Amino acid sequence: MNRDEKATTVAALHERFKKATVALLATSQGLNVKKVQQLRRALKQAGGEYKVTKNTFARRALKDTAYARLHDLLEGPTGLVFGYADPVAVTKVLVRFAEENDKLAIKAAVLDEKLLEAAAVGELAKMPSREVLLATLLRTIQAPAVQLLRTIQEPGARLVRVVEQVRARMESQE
Repeated sequence: MNRDEKATTVAALHERFKKATVALLATSQGLNVKKVQQLRRALKQAGGEYKVTKNTFARRALKDTAYARLHDLLEGPTGLVFGYADPVAVTKVLVRFAEENDKLAIKAAVLDEKLLEAAAVGELAKMPSREVLLATLLRTIQAPAVQLLRTIQEPGARLVRVVEQVRARMESQE
């Protein structure tokens, strides 16, 4: 690999770090090609990406990004996982895959410029997805309005029920 190719590789990694909402480090030493391809497909469906590169390239690409805290953890064979959309979804996929394959181990992650140890990454994976959180928030915001609407409609609904009961009695008496 010549100097230009190395610079291009570092620049591409740097762009991935800039676009990512979460970055994770994992060791996948001993995983066969088929398993790595399964991991890549699963991460892609969740809005993520798995890359294996030289640690020196990754260290250079980390400069001036929110993920600079990963610098010291880049030792030995390390895979980079980038999450571009929902960080929880990507983390869930990686944690589930690590549970099913003992040769994959999560080292750490950086989310919102905070370094998360492997145990904290597992806790992050237990969180509901972004869509579920947004639905819960929307339900919470709508609850007072729905209750107010029910309160406003109740007197009219009572009147309709009373009129219906009177009509039913009159019809039964005929």
